[in-house]
Amino acid sequence: MNRLLITGGAGFVGSNLAVSLAGRHPDWEVIALDNLYRRGSELNLPRLEAAGVEFVKGDVREPDDLARLPKLDAIIECSAEPSVMSGVDGDTGYLVHTNLTGAYNCLELARRDAAFFVFLSTSRVYPVAPQVDLRLEETETRFELAAAQDVPGVGPAGISERFPLEGARTLYGATKLAAELLIEEYRTALGVPAVIDRCGVIAGPWQMGKVDQGVFTHWMLAHYFRNPLSYIGFGGHGKQVRDLLHALDLVDLVERQLLDPASWDGRTVNVGGGREISLSLRETTAICQKLTGNEVPMTPVTETRQGDVPIYLSDCTRLFELDEWRPRQSAEQVLTDIYEWVAADEERIAAALEISRSAT
Repeated sequence: MNRLLITGGAGFVGSNLAVSLAGRHPDWEVIALDNLYRRGSELNLPRLEAAGVEFVKGDVREPDDLARLPKLDAIIECSAEPSVMSGVDGDTGYLVHTNLTGAYNCLELARRDAAFFVFLSTSRVYPVAPQVDLRLEETETRFELAAAQDVPGVGPAGISERFPLEGARTLYGATKLAAELLIEEYRTALGVPAVIDRCGVIAGPWQMGKVDQGVFTHWMLAHYFRNPLSYIGFGGHGKQVRDLLHALDLVDLVERQLLDPASWDGRTVNVGGGREISLSLRETTAICQKLTGNEVPMTPVTETRQGDVPIYLSDCTRLFELDEWRPRQSAEQVLTDIYEWVAADEERIAAALEISRSAT
């Protein structure tokens, strides 16, 4: 490995990958490309510079921005419009062109250089309706997946890669699944080596969380700055569940893939915390209250948003059978790291995200 490109390199996941990999492999030339579209991404530029990462302002939607880059050995494609609500208002252009046209342009760049292609996909490729209809068990603080289900590829451990893909999945999920299909064609027809990582919720410091993307950071930010929250959907009780993965645990996996491309070429794997590293919103609230010492107003909203699901857990059995990588950071540790990051840099974070501190 001589030269690595990370698209979306000033974003949450991209910057953590760039800074960490540059630090672990000082002999690698790491390039981070980003259009700085997302609010707060500019805060990562000093981090990239301090780590020796070359920042290039560019856009994956523009082939010329990519064509100017030098020869590459590997590309981590993690540029995306990640909001599950994106496009619902009818404005689909940025979403589709960033997530799908951008992936195509990056594949063309990988083909140019015969570069190994690491694609960060999403659990949102799995359709919504079958997940809403799953059999659940309800406890005091959360939903759980029942052992007996009517569809394959799902059980108490979560949803596996065998889960059926028929049906609608949000425009965000559709663009990522379409990109996955393109990748497989580029592998088979054009010889581009690639791995697809279907990630659940990734969380940790430097995430500019908001209600429809980065929910665990959003929850911590609201508690830290004493701003109100809502339990939205599924009765408004806050029992919906997601697994979560610390960004640095993801770095560990991607590093292993970059160091052994031949073993990962052609693989599509779920990547997440699984049942062991998961939280409901109620459970997240309790941890945030403990860490910040703050309680915030919580409004129940019974209506469920379009595209939402009551529970998602990543069944990573296929990944665990392939490799000895395992998540190391607990859910509470992820939230603790987020809290410490906010506490150490609250003024810049509040200014970048236009957050005001409530008087409550």
